[in-house]
Amino acid sequence: MALTGKTAIITGSTSGIGKGIADSLAAQGCNIVLNGLGDQAAIEKDRAAMEKKYGVRVLYHGADMTKPDQIADLVTKTVQMLGGVDIVVNNAGIQYVCPVDEYPTEKWDTIIAINLSASFHMIRLCLPHMKKAGWGRVINLASAHALVASPFKSAYVAAKHGIAGLTKVVALEVAQQNITCNAICPGYVKTPLVENQIADTAKARGITEDDVINNVMLAAQPTKKFTKIDQLSDLAVFFCSDAAANITGTMLPVDGGWTAQ
Repeated sequence: MALTGKTAIITGSTSGIGKGIADSLAAQGCNIVLNGLGDQAAIEKDRAAMEKKYGVRVLYHGADMTKPDQIADLVTKTVQMLGGVDIVVNNAGIQYVCPVDEYPTEKWDTIIAINLSASFHMIRLCLPHMKKAGWGRVINLASAHALVASPFKSAYVAAKHGIAGLTKVVALEVAQQNITCNAICPGYVKTPLVENQIADTAKARGITEDDVINNVMLAAQPTKKFTKIDQLSDLAVFFCSDAAANITGTMLPVDGGWTAQ
């Protein structure tokens, strides 16, 4: 398999997009380090099943992405147990929807920490290992909101715009070291995060959840379709392939045409 022997850390990978990417990379022969929240028994069941299905090593580390010391421990343990870090997928993210003048400061701080600062810490800690190996792939799960804005999402949009800038800087810094850094910018994907966002947006705007889906979320996507998780995980695999070796510093929308408008 194309990525046999490589090691990938995927943050926020116990559900949703991150879990899909972890599964797709494992299918390519990658050893996997899962990270995220959830029921520990369910996480262990998924970890063991992935390891058995693909014949790769699959670890779990419960690092809190708001705490740099725990992020450092995640990387240290990965290197100790699997010998290095070749691929990092910064996927962990949370959302909170609220008018900017009513936005709770603690929510702002947490969203910036998880959606932006955690990616910085993961990258700064993993790059030395990629440089040592002479190969690396950094994939940041951004959002269409890395490119355009929507009301009531000040912290999320600020964080994702920050991810776009971080992606470009990292790409330039390591451009001659066989390491690439790209961002995937999905439109709306039917994940637990978006399911919660539907209810929050309905409350914030005083409309029904069906109106949020049809007239807010999918109104922005000309295809009128949610992006699928496997479309994003297949793209992540592509970014790790030789075909993508000269693609770096990009923000690639998978948004049904949203940002083309």
